[in-house]
Amino acid sequence: MDTNGTLEHDGETEQTQKQQPAFDNVDITSPDDENENDIFESAIQEPLSPVLEDVPTDEAGDTFIEIVVADPQKVGDGMGSYLAYKVSTKTNILKFKKRQFFTMRRFSDFLGLHDLLVSKYLRMGRIIPPAPEKNIIGTTKVRMGSQPQAEAGAGVNLEWIENRRASLERFLNRVAQHPVLCQDTDFVNFLESDQELPRAVNTAALSGAGVMRLFNKVGETVNKITYKMDENDPWFNDKISEVETIDAHMQKLHSAIKALVSHRKELATLTGGVAKSAALLSTCEEHTGLSQALSQLADVEEKVELLRSEQANSDLYILSETIKDYIGLFGAIKDVFHERVKVFQNWQHAQMQLTKKRENKAKLELQDRRDKLEFAQKEVEEWEGKVQRCQKEFDNISSEIKKEMERFELARARDFKSTIIKYLEDQMAHQQQVSFIAKSTTFLVSETLIFAFSYQQMRYWEAIVPVARDIA
Repeated sequence: MDTNGTLEHDGETEQTQKQQPAFDNVDITSPDDENENDIFESAIQEPLSPVLEDVPTDEAGDTFIEIVVADPQKVGDGMGSYLAYKVSTKTNILKFKKRQFFTMRRFSDFLGLHDLLVSKYLRMGRIIPPAPEKNIIGTTKVRMGSQPQAEAGAGVNLEWIENRRASLERFLNRVAQHPVLCQDTDFVNFLESDQELPRAVNTAALSGAGVMRLFNKVGETVNKITYKMDENDPWFNDKISEVETIDAHMQKLHSAIKALVSHRKELATLTGGVAKSAALLSTCEEHTGLSQALSQLADVEEKVELLRSEQANSDLYILSETIKDYIGLFGAIKDVFHERVKVFQNWQHAQMQLTKKRENKAKLELQDRRDKLEFAQKEVEEWEGKVQRCQKEFDNISSEIKKEMERFELARARDFKSTIIKYLEDQMAHQQQVSFIAKSTTFLVSETLIFAFSYQQMRYWEAIVPVARDIA
């Protein structure tokens, strides 16, 4: 380990072999057989990763991993500059060589990690936590800003950067809590290696790969709209409907909380204006008693301004960001469900091709074309194997999705329980501060009026706490 605490490698960096999905999505309505031989190469498919039960989980209480993303630093100048984040990890998982270490990673590295995990695990039915969204405007402001290259320990203080830092930290910790993803070689290398990762050029918004991703997304959207799968498992129909409903209501709640945050910030600004105006008026007021009252009113308004700003931050960082994360997670769940539909399409395509090959063989038998019968028989056998592999893949992804959803629901209940309790405690703490401010200014109004509203709000918050703690 060097003086910075990063990990040294004795040999070459382990190269991860990117595992391609067993089958590509195909158009089952296409009559052409030109891609038949490229879709399936072997009847024997090796496992792409350990199964869920083969990896030790956090529920066993034997393993832990904690990841902190901190100290965003501007590296370089001009349009070539970027922000790097210090990623610190503590763990006892045997897959890692050290128990405590840190490294520096730029934002594109996080996006590259997400793309690698999606390419390897989405096809298997695993829910991949979404990476934070790009902020082109904010990034451009940082690049074009006059701030010099940041020194060690001198973080860049912008609100959107703090939001991104917190989002990156939550992204890594959600990946780390997954019993399979936390063992992935690319994830381990991302956290442990002190070497710069290969540039994730495919994540650039204006790159050729970015344009291709845009076209692919359009194609995926069209496919989702135009293709309706004949679902035989009622569990999936019920779960898809449930996910759609919860996602829609979460988006409405997120919009309402964003409006509340905006309102609190505006109210805090207006309260600060009242404080300044009252302070100025107190300085020119000749009546001594009135001047003192106005001065103390200004002090109270300043305290209330700070309190309202803190409440806005509580709404944003505790409640709003958690809901935003889960809107992204529900999007990832929809992607997994759609991946299952694509696997089903491949299965149907294979069945259609098998039917064609059997019909062709039957025609040759009727025509007594023995010279071509042997080849036709081989084609039938080949597509029979392909149909079996497609059906197996469909059964596997269906089973895996059910396991993933069970794990997701347990994690969601824990997350929201923790978030709601923390938010309620924060709101009650703010209300106690309001009571303290009111108690210190009883010379202005009746004590009964001061405490009535504050006490009633405290009762409202306290009534919810037992319900939140009872979340299983």
